[in-house]
Amino acid sequence: MAQNETVVTVISKISERPVDHDAALVVIYGLELGRKYDLCKEETLIGRSAKAEIQVDQESISRNHACIANTRRGVFIKDLESTNGTFVNDEPVKGEKALHNGDLVKIGRTIFKFIEGGNIESAYHDEIYRLTTMDGLTQIYNRRYFEEALEREVSRSRRYERSLALVMFDVDHFKQVNDRYGHLAGDYVLKQLASALKTKIRREDVFARYGGEEFGLLLPEVDVPGAVQLADKARKLVEKQRFEFDKNVIPVTISLGVAVLAAEHRDLEDLKRAADAKLYEAKASGRNRVCA
Repeated sequence: MAQNETVVTVISKISERPVDHDAALVVIYGLELGRKYDLCKEETLIGRSAKAEIQVDQESISRNHACIANTRRGVFIKDLESTNGTFVNDEPVKGEKALHNGDLVKIGRTIFKFIEGGNIESAYHDEIYRLTTMDGLTQIYNRRYFEEALEREVSRSRRYERSLALVMFDVDHFKQVNDRYGHLAGDYVLKQLASALKTKIRREDVFARYGGEEFGLLLPEVDVPGAVQLADKARKLVEKQRFEFDKNVIPVTISLGVAVLAAEHRDLEDLKRAADAKLYEAKASGRNRVCA
């Protein structure tokens, strides 16, 4: 009789079974930078909850924030009615949204990059290499790359006796932006500022996030008047730019310091100190201005 009994089995729909391909999220901004989360389960929960497969302990993230489903139709993300929302390529997720290779998923202050394909390990290592040179939030060069470029350009400038300008700038009263509108708004300001400025510089210039709200701009073969002119264009562009986050319009200005490599600058540290000194002079004399 036992052999004739039917065993009750739960059978998932064919369309909902996971596809047999690799997919993962890589942290490109936030805690545990560079960590890879494989999306091999039918559902992957993201949130502050201890039960979440991807646990991110940040105050801006809900306990059950978002869910990723791996199905035969593809990989989809769904916001679980979180407080601050889930974003894919800066667009809020409404309902279920398909993920495609290279998409940027922002949850709270953490940004993940979605990768998929036949050789996910190769894609992962490519991404790790990219993280050594790029800032995950602003998608411009990071401080490490900027320091290496500065050393290279100073050497080249001295060898060929060509001008080299360095512009250092930061966001005025940035702490007040974070305190009044929240850190998510602060992240938004930095990202939008970088996005607005990077389209206005030459291909040979190096634009980087130096740290926090401070940025650097390296201008090969540019003299003092040319560097001041470019810096003031950047200042005016930011001043006129509309920064709106969560229905709040945030006034943003920047202060800039300019220095050009000269005989009295013995090395790149002297050049950086000169640019920093002018930046502080710009802030001390009222902000939203250029000093050179």
